[in-house]
Amino acid sequence: MQKIKEYYIEYEKPKVILLQESGLGVAEIAARTCYDSFENSENTCIKDAMRDMDRDAINHIENSELLSNLAWVHHHHSIMEHATLSYLIQGTSRGVLQEHARHRLQAISVRSTRYTMSSVINAFTASLEAKEGFDFFLNTILKLNLFVITDTTYLEIEIRSIYDKFMFQYRRNPDYLKDAVAKSSLSFIEQHKGDPEALYRALECGKKKRNVGDGFKHIVTDNWRVDMVVSFNIRSLKNYFELRDNGAAWFQIRWLAQEMKKVTPVKYLKLIDKQYKNG
Repeated sequence: MQKIKEYYIEYEKPKVILLQESGLGVAEIAARTCYDSFENSENTCIKDAMRDMDRDAINHIENSELLSNLAWVHHHHSIMEHATLSYLIQGTSRGVLQEHARHRLQAISVRSTRYTMSSVINAFTASLEAKEGFDFFLNTILKLNLFVITDTTYLEIEIRSIYDKFMFQYRRNPDYLKDAVAKSSLSFIEQHKGDPEALYRALECGKKKRNVGDGFKHIVTDNWRVDMVVSFNIRSLKNYFELRDNGAAWFQIRWLAQEMKKVTPVKYLKLIDKQYKNG
């Protein structure tokens, strides 16, 4: 993934993959249903749709004069809600996730801290067996690629904070081990006494405690790396790009919008982005 400096700190840019696109055909059929104007389409598959429905051809049309007129002349954007795109986003931050959630009309599924924090919790638990607990924790966490900021000096500060939060909880909670480790893995702690590396490997190979992240979400910061799948209809995508691919937007979500736009087929951008309107 591409790395870039912003505010003197090195970040990793997200990677975006277009998973699926619905095509423009359904949106044109919706529009022509409103106007009962199928015979006026320049796309033969749309013109013939009511007597010979070729769905494959309909879903692969590249242009629609009607949709273009509705988008740019009449500003009738509700028709565009029938066209959708889904993206896999890898390596954005929880800070971006907060911003993303403000866009109401989207489907969003995000990597869960509730179910995916085992390795971090195991690293702290194993560090309790190390002479230099923080050093073990730091080196283990750095290998997990958990953060969008990649600047090692900054990360040492952040990981120290996470370690201190774990230590605070460990000292306050007499049942820490029962909360952090699956019952079937508790025996590993005695088996690997004084050997943090062996204990960490054993915990990683052992059964994962269900919902283990529930008790440890407080350690997560806005820099925490997340993956997600988002689906937009192109009317909502238009709004997203207008607000987020914009100099006024926070730089991390602007990077994400730009990466999403790069993988968005031009046939959709021609309906929602003035730069592509006449392309």
